[in-house]
Amino acid sequence: MRAIAAALLLAGSADAFQPKTFTGSKRSGFLGLFGKEQAPQQAQQAPKWGVQVPLRDAVSLDATLAPDDSAEATGSQKKDVIGEYCKAHGGDRPIRKILIANNGMAATKSIMSMRQWAYMQLGDEKAIEFVAMATPEDMKANAEFIKLADSFVEVPAGKNSNNYANVDVITKIAKDKGVDAVWPGWGHASENPKLPDTLNAMGIKFIGPNSQVMAALGDKIAANILAQTAGVPSIPWSGDGLTAELNAEGKIPQDIFDSAMVTNEEEALAAANRIGYPVMLKASEGGGGKGIRMSNNDEELKTNFVQVSNEVPGSPMFMMQLCQGARHLEVQIVGDEHGNAVAINGRDCSTQRRFQKIFEEGPPSIAKPATFREMEKAAQRLTQTIGYCGAGTVEYLYNAESDSFFFLELNPRLQVEHPVTEGISLVNMPATQLQVAMGIPLNRIPDIRRFYDKEDPEEGDSPIDFMEDDYRAIDTHVIAARITAENPDEGFKPTSGTIERVKFQSTTNVWGYFSVGANGGIHEFADSQFGHLFAKGPNREAARKSLVLALKEIEVRGEIRTTVDYLVQLLETKEFKENNIDTSWLDGIIREKSVSTELDAHTTVASAAIYRAFAHAKQERGLHLEALGKGQLSMGPSLASTSKWPLEITYKDVKYAFDVLRLAEDTFQFKINGGEFECKLREQPDGSLLATFGGMTRKIVGQEEPLGLRVVIDGTTCLLPNVFDPSELRTDVTGKVVRFLQGDGEQVEKGEAFVEVEAMKMIMPLKATESGAIKHELNSGAIISAGGMLASLTL
Repeated sequence: MRAIAAALLLAGSADAFQPKTFTGSKRSGFLGLFGKEQAPQQAQQAPKWGVQVPLRDAVSLDATLAPDDSAEATGSQKKDVIGEYCKAHGGDRPIRKILIANNGMAATKSIMSMRQWAYMQLGDEKAIEFVAMATPEDMKANAEFIKLADSFVEVPAGKNSNNYANVDVITKIAKDKGVDAVWPGWGHASENPKLPDTLNAMGIKFIGPNSQVMAALGDKIAANILAQTAGVPSIPWSGDGLTAELNAEGKIPQDIFDSAMVTNEEEALAAANRIGYPVMLKASEGGGGKGIRMSNNDEELKTNFVQVSNEVPGSPMFMMQLCQGARHLEVQIVGDEHGNAVAINGRDCSTQRRFQKIFEEGPPSIAKPATFREMEKAAQRLTQTIGYCGAGTVEYLYNAESDSFFFLELNPRLQVEHPVTEGISLVNMPATQLQVAMGIPLNRIPDIRRFYDKEDPEEGDSPIDFMEDDYRAIDTHVIAARITAENPDEGFKPTSGTIERVKFQSTTNVWGYFSVGANGGIHEFADSQFGHLFAKGPNREAARKSLVLALKEIEVRGEIRTTVDYLVQLLETKEFKENNIDTSWLDGIIREKSVSTELDAHTTVASAAIYRAFAHAKQERGLHLEALGKGQLSMGPSLASTSKWPLEITYKDVKYAFDVLRLAEDTFQFKINGGEFECKLREQPDGSLLATFGGMTRKIVGQEEPLGLRVVIDGTTCLLPNVFDPSELRTDVTGKVVRFLQGDGEQVEKGEAFVEVEAMKMIMPLKATESGAIKHELNSGAIISAGGMLASLTL
């Protein structure tokens, strides 16, 4: 390696388990890993000849061509296992057919979990029939949930207001397909009160709270007012001191609600100066990092007001003081229609960037047990008082130094990190939602009874005082990592594109699931998260180590970027190991760039040269063989290009000029500025290269993209950008233009934001790479692809 380093320096101065490709349909569920015996799954029978033929018109829905099964049913009626279970456990509404009104991670996890419960509890994983909704983009992306469902209906393409968030489309499908219930998941229409209202009128069960409770608690402004009314501590915000009871319509009186809002830039500035910077501006209907911005001064707030307004159009907005040095702790609650509310421990979600969670863990060991129990009881009181029914999450800000907590919000839905709770409690959360929707009391649900160490979990009906009785001691720690299609080198910008394969190295302590698999992809309307890993251990450190090992072995190959190698570096920091972090910790790391996944420049440039040299030789060989096949025997000087050629690599504004000599079929020599090194190569069946040079063997995967060469070296991703005209301002994301921030001909400075773009449901600014007078090459609303030119500069 010394020879390589010396040569490049001169140029610079001028596991036990076999890896398997995941398809997301892995059925050995999370609860099986964390303590329950996992029964083998029955092989699914292929359909005889019936198929679902979805029409593109969402109103027409789909036609079903299926054989007459009456002959099979004659003389033998299939046992109604759902009906019998529901009746035996005190329920009154058997649910046998469910529409999954969601996609991606939510749809995948819900079907997997409920199928697992059906087999483990009822002995029949097909006891419940699942109908999915699928956009053309999801079908093209080879989404896993479509394959997991029993049938699907194609819905209109584009943004979610056309499909998964469209109540009219959802309810039309639910009625025409004859489902018993709709599972909304998270995001999309999961917090739209119109959905449960409309379904209720149709006689279809919504698996979640009723519309009045959803509107009251799902709205962050109303939730804060109710929390203040219930005596739960709140931090300074635009609705300080407001209290109210729900009126006959189940709503906060409008005049009180309006008093907590900021409706324009002037009101926002006034509230911020009264509360004191830094502040967070929030859309009441936002979530998942969408519709929330932190501002340190008036100028930032003016910009952020527009961005939040665009991310969640029409949503009421409010403002709260940023609680510095705080942890983000959550309590998982479930309420039933019999007036019971249980707290199933909770989670610590303090590792965030742009208010989007990265790691989640449980139990939240940073809080004193007595204090956390008070947080649980406060969550139970808040939800029980207004008759909350279903799964929800009460979020708090917790100050470890003062051992104090403040209400943040209540999410009236299941959250993506719920498997952390499953791992420490062994309670199947989607299955618990299902049983609550069937009218089964919480104390009759076997998983809940086991959580409270009841001797007769399966058939018992003895009461449980969820406010006073203690659940069993938690003896496991779980840490989860979100796998997202984002570029950590560019501030976690979302990326989209195809995925060739996902390889995940399982261990006895780590489980994961993915919403896409081989030959899939992440489209521009999708959420950036496509995978989730969960590691367990007897304590936090053991769980951390297991997660690090699993992340080091995961491989995602395709056009997207992922955060995997960056997550490993975060887990290895001293602060994370010592659990000495807060909600601003990761944003500080990103701002200071104190964590980096970059390799040294010599290794990066050498690997890029090796990849491009091999690709060139392979391409030239193919062209010559094609010519020979056409009988073109005289190829003249072109043959020389297969044995010797020049090669240039540009990295970090330095150009490296190599002379490449092919010494043998698998051996290349690279010369640069009087130095040289040799490399022996072997192409693997998956297209990767095993390259031996400098005394080491490295695995290299390369891909040419519109913006440059992306090369993955032993799992670490490096981008070597193409050299563009400095007067061209190009985009590195796929999405659409929201607005330009300067008029045509106006001056823009280097490093100043010149445009806002929307990519994968997030609004983000792009900054000018040089100073000059700007000329817009596109209009607002224009669709853009990575590498496309947005504007030009007169330098």
